[in-house]
Amino acid sequence: MEDVNIKSIRYPIAVDVKLESLSLKFGRTKKLFFEQMVDYFYKSKKDPKDLSDEVLKKELSNGNSRIISFVRKQESDFLLPTFSNLGKLLILSNAHSKYLEGLSQYAVSDESQTRRIIAGMMLLEKAIVKTQTNLDEKAVLKTKFSKILERYISSRESLGWTDSSAKKEELQGLARESLKNI
Repeated sequence: MEDVNIKSIRYPIAVDVKLESLSLKFGRTKKLFFEQMVDYFYKSKKDPKDLSDEVLKKELSNGNSRIISFVRKQESDFLLPTFSNLGKLLILSNAHSKYLEGLSQYAVSDESQTRRIIAGMMLLEKAIVKTQTNLDEKAVLKTKFSKILERYISSRESLGWTDSSAKKEELQGLARESLKNI
């Protein structure tokens, strides 16, 4: 089996003391700590010389710029058309409000007109009832008067007036016809 540990690094004793201190602090061997440190700098792409993390700040700034750019794009694609359509919707809403207001006024006038028509129909119904009552009373009066006339005719005949029979018949027919025309 081939040994993979063939490379070596030379560094001063002061650095070795720091490396030893850090490896003990994190509970690792110096070799493992060094490997993890190299992996960290490799993955994070941080410059160990750059203590204030300028590269990281630059990447964060680029990330922020991308986010702001994305938000602006969304704003132009979605918010601005929404606001412009909102104006159109407000105009339509106002037009519909005027239309509905007109319908409301029409409904009020239609209701008052309907009430007047109903009142007129009620008056007409009362007049029809009164007319029907009068017609019924007229029929009753005709019947009573007819009985009175028939009784008069029969009483007169029983008295035996001497007038001619033709004149009597003519008088009776005339009286009956007048009664029907009442």
